[in-house]
Amino acid sequence: MMVFRDAGSRTVDRYLMSYEGRVIAVRRHPAVLLLPVSLVVAGLVLCGFVGAALGVTWVWWLWLLLLGYLTWKVIAWSIEFFLVTEHRVMVISGVLNRSVAMMPLAKVTDIALERSLAGRMLGYGEFVMESAGQKQALRNVGYMPYPEQLYLEVSSVIFGAEDASPD
Repeated sequence: MMVFRDAGSRTVDRYLMSYEGRVIAVRRHPAVLLLPVSLVVAGLVLCGFVGAALGVTWVWWLWLLLLGYLTWKVIAWSIEFFLVTEHRVMVISGVLNRSVAMMPLAKVTDIALERSLAGRMLGYGEFVMESAGQKQALRNVGYMPYPEQLYLEVSSVIFGAEDASPD
């Protein structure tokens, strides 16, 4: 079984129970940052145009707000992890307030991999997990890197099948 390791995932260990070992720990695909980066670039162009056309410099403060937004999103992305152990599936997120969404492996009845056109072009996918009974907090997990490989590994951990294939 392949184990995905991330150099920054040491912080993940604090959310594991004493008898759990980390099986898979990955960050979301960097494509999750496309919208904030696009806003910063568009804001740069717009502020440059408005600043040159109207001769005002205060518009650059608005661009700095967009830059701060991008910085916040990058920090949030860098500390968010998708984690699978022998017992649970978790998404750990949040900068100031940490949030842990968790689903016991015993409750997972099905997992599907969905890939949009953009996801296929950029290399990410979305996991859709079905659970037994009630609605779970962890149903859709988007922007998963290495989607087919990760899907096979997660399926192997959840269902014990070595030869699972993507939907």
